[in-house]
Amino acid sequence: MDMLKGEEIAAAQLADWRKLAQGLHARYLVTDFGTGARFVVAVGEAGDALGHHPSVSIGSGYVDLKLVSPDAVYRDDEGTEHVVEWVTRQDVDLARRITEIAADHEIEADPASVSVVELGLDTGRSATIAPVWAALLTGHADSQGHGSPSDEIRDATGRVPNLWFGEADEHETPRQRLHIEVYVAPEVAEQRIAAAVAAGGTILDNSDAPSLTVIADPDGNTGVLCVAQPPATRSP
Repeated sequence: MDMLKGEEIAAAQLADWRKLAQGLHARYLVTDFGTGARFVVAVGEAGDALGHHPSVSIGSGYVDLKLVSPDAVYRDDEGTEHVVEWVTRQDVDLARRITEIAADHEIEADPASVSVVELGLDTGRSATIAPVWAALLTGHADSQGHGSPSDEIRDATGRVPNLWFGEADEHETPRQRLHIEVYVAPEVAEQRIAAAVAAGGTILDNSDAPSLTVIADPDGNTGVLCVAQPPATRSP
């Protein structure tokens, strides 16, 4: 199934969901564990009907859901097809169904609270160093390039953050190469940046804002705040 482009995902108007990194994410607020468990059972039955399921995490007062297709098809500029982890039509269809289930169970979504953390490592030799990171992070060689046409490290179980490699020239002067990327819902991006600045951070580069904003701490360590696309709006 073809991967969906950003504008196609935005056009779906999934008010409960946010596109962060590779997948769709939602948080639903529940009053107790039993309510969350019953909601998850209903979501599972909907997934059975569609032949597709989300990953689920239940915590104190919330149920977190992620939707992504492990067999999405991406075509590069030469027309070559790659199988990647990305959002497809089946994810959008199930997201809509889950929204309906949440309404039936009188459970509210909290889309502004979703977030994803990934790691970025700048290097000119990703193919050489990726096997080391695959072994260190996941213990499995096949996590290198898992769900990606690049050398990116992705743990199939989702236990550790993804590690992707940015292009960098070789250099002698020491500098930071490893950084954290934080994906947040678009409606909280400005507040998150303002909070980081108020805490002593400095905006180094916002030329690609709101998609990417590079922030440094007082020691010069940098992180990147990422926003995938504008928030969806509910239909009247």
